[in-house]
Amino acid sequence: MTDKPLLVLWIDNAEPYREALAEAGLADRVEVAVVPMAEPMPADLAARVSALVAWRSPPGALAAMPRLRWLQAMSAGVEMWLGRPDLRDDLVLTAARGVHRVSMPENILAALFHLTKPIVDAALDQRDSRWTRRVSVPLAGKTLGILGIGTIGAELARKAAALEVRVIGTRRSGVAVPGVDEVFTPDRTDHVLAAADFVLLLLPSTPDTRDFMNAGRLSAMRPDAYLLNFGRGDAVVDADLVAAVRDGTIAGAVLDVFRQEPLPAEHPFWTTPGISVWPHVGGLHPYRDALVAELLAENLRRFLAGETLSQSVDRVAGY
Repeated sequence: MTDKPLLVLWIDNAEPYREALAEAGLADRVEVAVVPMAEPMPADLAARVSALVAWRSPPGALAAMPRLRWLQAMSAGVEMWLGRPDLRDDLVLTAARGVHRVSMPENILAALFHLTKPIVDAALDQRDSRWTRRVSVPLAGKTLGILGIGTIGAELARKAAALEVRVIGTRRSGVAVPGVDEVFTPDRTDHVLAAADFVLLLLPSTPDTRDFMNAGRLSAMRPDAYLLNFGRGDAVVDADLVAAVRDGTIAGAVLDVFRQEPLPAEHPFWTTPGISVWPHVGGLHPYRDALVAELLAENLRRFLAGETLSQSVDRVAGY
């Protein structure tokens, strides 16, 4: 035991985090302990931990950590932490926002190509040795409507401009974003829905956004428009979306996130023509841990210096 603050990495792959702390010159300023995700936190560590890095923890586990002052979440979404009775008011919660800035826009662009280019049909044709010429729909001139413009939305807009795609969207502040042609406050959501060829959800999970895309909002979309959800699964009312696609209210959907993951085999998303299921691949990439580790190192520097931490969560806003 030392008099240094104890940082516990409650994760399976701790090496990138140790390396980041060493490169930042912080490894000797803290005591670091690693606990595999599947194992409970040892009582002696729980009693002394000052800072914690974790994907999740069992219910009530934080209550056994009286000295814990900072919790670094491993994901941009923090709904799994918010609302927990053991998340004390004096505990600073930080999110891993920004680590998907490159990977998520690329995967969203892939979804747009998936919807407009005969990629899947060509693969099936090749499987059957069948020569079929198909029509590819241009993306140039189309309108992408983003609900919840943040870091990912801004980066996506920058990339979409090179494809001559017009980008509009909503942002809580309504402040202009470079590369976005028009930014509206959320009360103008229906305007975006009516104007967009593709409606992209990048909404966090909050009381205001749960069940956001219901039958009413889906009916405000154009019948030739597609819904893409790369934000949070609970932003969509599942039954309403299935009905909207089956009835031709909208053309279809690409879904990367779901209310329940893994998506149950009996869920109608799997078998509804026009709905593409992507099993939460939008933000995954080989260097994700390294990016989260960089954020951890910077926040640990700030923590030790008594400075405000980066990507702190506004508990009222929910992100």
